Amino acid sequence: MTSAGTDSGGLRIIEARDRTTVKDFLRLPERLYADDPAWVPPLHLEQRQRVFHNHPLFEHSEVRAWVAYRGDRPVGRITAQLDRLQPPVEGDRLGYFGMLEAEDDAAVFAALLETAQDWLRTQGAARIRGPYNLSINEEIGLLVENFEDPPYIMMGHARPWYQARLEEQGFAGVKDLLTYTVRPDFTAPEVMQKLARRALRRVRIRPLDRRRKAADFEAMRDIFNDAWSGNWGFVPFTRAEFAEVAKMLTLLLDHDYVQIAEIDERPVAFIVALPNINEAIRDLNGRVLPLGWARLLWRLKVRRPRTTRVALMGVRREHQFSRLGPTLAFLVIDAVREAMIKRGVQTVEMGWILEDNAGMRHIIEAIGSRIYKRYRVYQKSL
Repeated sequence: MTSAGTDSGGLRIIEARDRTTVKDFLRLPERLYADDPAWVPPLHLEQRQRVFHNHPLFEHSEVRAWVAYRGDRPVGRITAQLDRLQPPVEGDRLGYFGMLEAEDDAAVFAALLETAQDWLRTQGAARIRGPYNLSINEEIGLLVENFEDPPYIMMGHARPWYQARLEEQGFAGVKDLLTYTVRPDFTAPEVMQKLARRALRRVRIRPLDRRRKAADFEAMRDIFNDAWSGNWGFVPFTRAEFAEVAKMLTLLLDHDYVQIAEIDERPVAFIVALPNINEAIRDLNGRVLPLGWARLLWRLKVRRPRTTRVALMGVRREHQFSRLGPTLAFLVIDAVREAMIKRGVQTVEMGWILEDNAGMRHIIEAIGSRIYKRYRVYQKSL
């Protein structure tokens, strides 16, 4: 191991490459969150795959990971990413940081963040944004409100001091992301029900067709990339990345947890609800061997989680600014909630949603949703 930098407090920042540093990178949160009842230990195999063997992401992104040591003790970690699909921001190349975890020590945060910034400067980046774990299509944002309740699947957790430590290093918030929770047995406003009944004269809502799932998943990727293309921070899903998503969805989901809206047999909107795996893995301590897999499968397929998350959703841009756009969104939401009710789901998280996305927030709040958590994306000039 070689040190990438040392400060007067004896800190060493070492790139996570060998067996020891990779293990320290992955296991550090176990100690940092040991006394936090809201933390859900992620599965070690999934985390290792995401950070160190994420081949679809690596096709268009460079990723580096580091661990901070004081003596032989790991005290922090961070990644830096440069995504070739990320458009310039005000003419500047944008880099990311992510997977940030550290003890409540200003020197540790300063050393980690400076290491990530130094590497991004060498790659030609003029701005840094994050946390992205590891892209905008995965976990993003720093938790800044509601540390008491556990996160849902594919949403992050944090310690309350992270916000202040980031801001001490000159990072400023550029966008807030919200998640909402709602009971699936909500009663929609009559005006929404009326619009839905009228739209169903020309719109067909159907679940995923497993016999032609490859075509359905490609249609979903196409809708998502079209629907979100004008949104803040957008980076498209590649075919390889969405193929990995499709593998996960095929393994985890019942077919009616995916709903697709069609007009004249053309897919124009979709929604995906994920069983909240965090509910099922919370007591596995990140380990699926030797018996963890059996427990997890039983909990997902037999006992079934009582919480779910709407993780993917999109309406084609050609409909977004018409009366039909919000109606399509409501129709797929309404269809997937029927599948949830059948399986005894009690609470659904919807999000993330940009705080300034007034249209989508209006739809979600109209069905009785309440804000559950707030995440913040930070940025700094290099």
